[in-house]
Amino acid sequence: MAEGQPQAGEPLASCERLRDAVDLLGKRWTLLIVALLLQRPARFCELAAALPISDRVLSERLGELIEAGLASRQVDEGPPISSRYALTARGRALTPVIDELTAWSAGAPSG
Repeated sequence: MAEGQPQAGEPLASCERLRDAVDLLGKRWTLLIVALLLQRPARFCELAAALPISDRVLSERLGELIEAGLASRQVDEGPPISSRYALTARGRALTPVIDELTAWSAGAPSG
């Protein structure tokens, strides 16, 4: 067994932080929205057109990403008035996660 590895019978370390991340990012559509916003900022209608998702669910997921500090919303005065969504630096930090999941799903070896 590798040095520093817990031994059988020792308590397992808490996964609380990971659980919180999975609670947010594990919701249906959330990672796909992040992946789309990694390409470029987008208006609500562009995101809705790119995903088979209801406007209500898209609005909820965007709100959750904004609340978590992963995305921001900018209102363009117009006319017509529209909203543009973009990832924050914290949201863009998910790039390696999205890249690894994409490679994994294609069956490509990691690293």
